[in-house]
Amino acid sequence: MSRRELDRGGPWLWTWAAATALLLLAPTLVVIPLSFTGEASFVLPPKSWSLRWYEEFFTDPGWRDALMSSLRVALATTLVATVLGTAAAYGLSRMRGRAAALVNGLLLSPLIMPQVVTAVAVLAVYLRWQLNGTLIGFVAAHTMLAMPYVVVTVQSSLRGYDRSLDLAAAGLGAGAWTRFRTVTLPLLTSGILSGAVFAFVVSLDDVVIAVYLQTPALRTLPVEMYDSVTVDVDPTIAAAATLILAVTTALLLLPSLIRHKKTDRKKTDRKKTDPQKTGRVRLP
Repeated sequence: MSRRELDRGGPWLWTWAAATALLLLAPTLVVIPLSFTGEASFVLPPKSWSLRWYEEFFTDPGWRDALMSSLRVALATTLVATVLGTAAAYGLSRMRGRAAALVNGLLLSPLIMPQVVTAVAVLAVYLRWQLNGTLIGFVAAHTMLAMPYVVVTVQSSLRGYDRSLDLAAAGLGAGAWTRFRTVTLPLLTSGILSGAVFAFVVSLDDVVIAVYLQTPALRTLPVEMYDSVTVDVDPTIAAAATLILAVTTALLLLPSLIRHKKTDRKKTDRKKTDPQKTGRVRLP
């Protein structure tokens, strides 16, 4: 829903939108005050306030190792998924006909496939190839989940891409790689950055596939949180959830902030070059 539609609806539509947002966010935001409780159990509102559960999260070897494992897997997944997804989207933009539709459907199929089915299939293959519980196995599985998000965001940027720029660069003698590196890639930066952020968040939040692939030597943070819920519940899991919520929210807002700054910079540059603003008179 756009801001113009909200303005047309008046205060009642604004109230309805705010109530809907609050209803969706309330279950998630409850964990934030719970992570600062001084009690050893979940009590809302907290009777006392403390940072003991954040200290527990960063000092306990189990939580700390799970966090580092998640960061390693997520960063590697982001790199691989961003490179492969950008290449796939760029290749699809130059394909036509049924072949392009078929390849695009195959690339986006992880978005519609239930993750439990995907996890069982991946586990069956990994047991044969002895990739279960390895960093390469985790990165490959998470890349399969994250790459569709990169493909979608880069395809969105490519829809507004002016191909005459490639022709102009080719006319100046630039080769295919030079055109892609100096012309295409800078114009797709926002889409690539958005896809990389989505890839990182998808890998960091995955629990279904990670539960099947985990071993005692490699456990991600969502798996550790899942085991904490089923074995021994304490507010440490609320601290972990709050940290994940803060990181993912900041990362998801990052592309919008960068895009907003670019828009403001373009408006400023346009005002500086406007003859009416600068007092210059354009001759006929």
